Order: sequence, then C-alpha cells, then structure tokens
Amino acid sequence: MTAVARLTDVTMRFREHTALDQVDVALEQGSITGLLGRNGAGKTTMLQVLTGHRVPTSGVVEVFGAAPYENDAVLRRISFIKEGQRHPDHFRVRDALTAAARTLPSWDGDLAGSLVREFDLPAGRKIKKLSRGMNSAVGITIGLASRAPVTLFDEPYLGLDAVARRLFYDRLLADHAEHPRTIVLSTHLIEEISDLLEHIRLIDRGRIRLDADAPSLRGSAVTVTGDGERVAAFADRHELIRTESVGRQSRAVVRLVENGHPDDPSAMGLSWEPASLQQLVVAMSLPTQGAAARVPADLEGVPR
Repeated sequence: MTAVARLTDVTMRFREHTALDQVDVALEQGSITGLLGRNGAGKTTMLQVLTGHRVPTSGVVEVFGAAPYENDAVLRRISFIKEGQRHPDHFRVRDALTAAARTLPSWDGDLAGSLVREFDLPAGRKIKKLSRGMNSAVGITIGLASRAPVTLFDEPYLGLDAVARRLFYDRLLADHAEHPRTIVLSTHLIEEISDLLEHIRLIDRGRIRLDADAPSLRGSAVTVTGDGERVAAFADRHELIRTESVGRQSRAVVRLVENGHPDDPSAMGLSWEPASLQQLVVAMSLPTQGAAARVPADLEGVPR
C-alpha cells in the first residue's frame, strides 16, 4: 500500500528528555492504525510532529510527500483531534462546527448534523460550559465529519461513557467503509478498539517496539504457566516477551515463531491460553525485568 505519511529517523528532544528516538514509521493510505503506549511514551509528540505542531530535532517528516510545518496545502488535508481540545471562550458547539467546515475542504455537514443528534449535543451551548463527555463528543464529531484524508485521534474519547464510545466506534467503521481514509487512534483502551485496527504500533520510551499488521498479531502470542524449566524451554523455541516466577513455577507471555512444525505447550506439561492484544502490549511495555520480578497475584501461594 502507498504511504501517505512517513517519519524517517526522527528524533525529538526537549532539553535532556528524548521524546522520540530515531523513529521510522510509514502510515499507509486508507488504513486504521492503533498507536499504543503508556503515558509519556511519545504518542502525542509523534502526532504533533506529523501535524506540524512541532519540528523534530532531527530526521525527516513527510505528509503527502511534503513537510507539514507551516504548509497549508498539507495541513488542510489533516484533522488532528485531541483530548481537551481548546476553543475560544465564546464558541458555542455550532461555532466550532462552522469553523471546522470553513477550514476542512472535505467537511460533510450532513454527517456532522447526524452526529450532533446522536451524541445529543446542545448546539447553542458554549463549549466551555460542556461536560467532559460532551466536549469529547464535539471533538469526535469534528474528526469524523472532517473526512480529512489523514485523521488523527489523540485519545479525545476518554470522556465518553461506554455507550457513546461504542457509538463512536460504529460510526467510524461505517464511515471508513464508505469513505476510506488514513486514521490513527492513539489510546489506552486497547481491548475496546482492537477489532477496529488494521495495524498496530507500540511506542515505548520514544522508540517503536512493535510495528505489525493487526491480523498477524491476533493469536500470535500465548501465556504459558507451569514448571519454570519447561516454560523456559518452550520460550527458547519462540520469542519471550516477559516472564514472572515464584519458586519453581513460572508464567510467561510468548510470541509464537513459525519453526516448521506445530508447537503445543500442553505436550510439555504446560497450561496455556491465547494472549490478548492488551496482554501482549502490557507485557512489552512493562519496565525491564530485574533479577526478581514481582509475583503476580494469581501465582501467590503456588507450592514451591
């Protein structure tokens, strides 16, 4: 697929802090990508660089083949929606939508009106008087109705309740099916959005730790539990993500590697279950293990 945006060897430093560290990323046209990572991992900085809000310390940023910084031709084709988005104090909901319609060439007013009704937004109320959830719904409405070729959501839906988030996910999928565009969802709600995603990128401490198609990740990892030596032997045949032990018992998250034959943990006397995308991401994001890992609660009391 064609890349509509690309970061090449991008580093972003703030004094002594490195927010992005030699990042290489290509966003494919028409894809829905999940940008995952802990707070402070570099997700927002990466989106700010893509949208020209920040100029990287080094490296190359291209969106539609050009640098986005102060490039109106590029920026008019990007919609960047973030949590707690600020508007002028006097702006009502309808004012925010009118401003978006004037600046975003692909704006769909009918879709915006439909979303206002579905989210039950008070069009005449000042945005600063809205609840956090309604404020999030305004951002969601602008992002979806923008129909921008590149639409970036930086966790603007955290204020929504479960029903409203489900509405957002359903509308996003439906609209993307009819009007494909490149969408990035930066989020902590991994389980909720996992079925929406076509591509996964995990960023940790400014570096890309995982960059893979979502279908290839689903079912690619298992959690195995049992005798420590047997767990280690199984993990040695694949890719060990993280292991925790208490006495002779161990539990490990392992990404399966094709090794020419099926590999059944049960045949080695191990208990196992598929690892969810969230389990895989959490295991890869935890701090590097020291000599003694914390004992997980469900292993406490296992005979030594």
